[in-house]
Amino acid sequence: MPNVGKSTLLNAFMGEKMAIVSPKPQTTRQRLFGILNAEDFQMIFSDSPGFVLNPSYKLHEDMNMIVQTAFKDADIIILVNDGYNTLSEHEDLIKALEKLPVPKVVVINKIDQLKAERIESVKEEFTKAMPESKIFEVSALNKKGITPLIEHLIEHLPLHPAYYPKDEISDRPIRYFVSEMVREKIFLNYKKEIPYSTEVVTEDYKDEENIARITVMIYVERNSQKAIILGKHGAAIKNVGIQARKDIEEFIGKQVYLELTVKVRNNWRNDINFLKKSGYR
Repeated sequence: MPNVGKSTLLNAFMGEKMAIVSPKPQTTRQRLFGILNAEDFQMIFSDSPGFVLNPSYKLHEDMNMIVQTAFKDADIIILVNDGYNTLSEHEDLIKALEKLPVPKVVVINKIDQLKAERIESVKEEFTKAMPESKIFEVSALNKKGITPLIEHLIEHLPLHPAYYPKDEISDRPIRYFVSEMVREKIFLNYKKEIPYSTEVVTEDYKDEENIARITVMIYVERNSQKAIILGKHGAAIKNVGIQARKDIEEFIGKQVYLELTVKVRNNWRNDINFLKKSGYR
């Protein structure tokens, strides 16, 4: 489900921040591979969007299709629950998982926020609903319970040559991570519908010797949203740029010149061509 901490869990697995996170649901929109390498194994984590129960836009339908695609090629599936979602909200997912002939794991996340009685109640519910699945209690944010979970996953990995070179940590290019870091700051700095009405695209990335010069386009659906993104005298967008630039510099290890531009694209969440160009289809 959305907002249960899947991306935070990926970051905990990888030992560094790869996936953007925010307190808002549906922060993750596209599938991201995190490639964890060791001397004797390579584990590829697929961080998928949360399943949208009642899709309002073609974007939501595409996000649900990404989840279905993840089902098809997974060797192990981790169903993440944060202790707040009821079992009934997972019914469709559980029914879909029952048809898949691969090991399943249930992760109860955010145990640092849950009372012991609630954790036991959730464990009991999932033990009945998914009796063949092992249940783990973790706090992805605090990296608690991660080691035994990884050890269990390693035991159930199929034997296969490495899919990627051992020095790679993701299947995505730097441009993708730049766009995501900017989008994360939009989710953290704006309220209500604004974060959901924006799409972020890295238009240009010039990697010079001592600096990376990056141009990023922020798409919104209406002029009123553009005005909010920019803020009075451009103060709001400047703040987003400062925060994003700091994260990008830490990620790529060099100084960054970041230019942010805002453009209106009406109803982009239902624009099939735009969604395809943005990597959702």
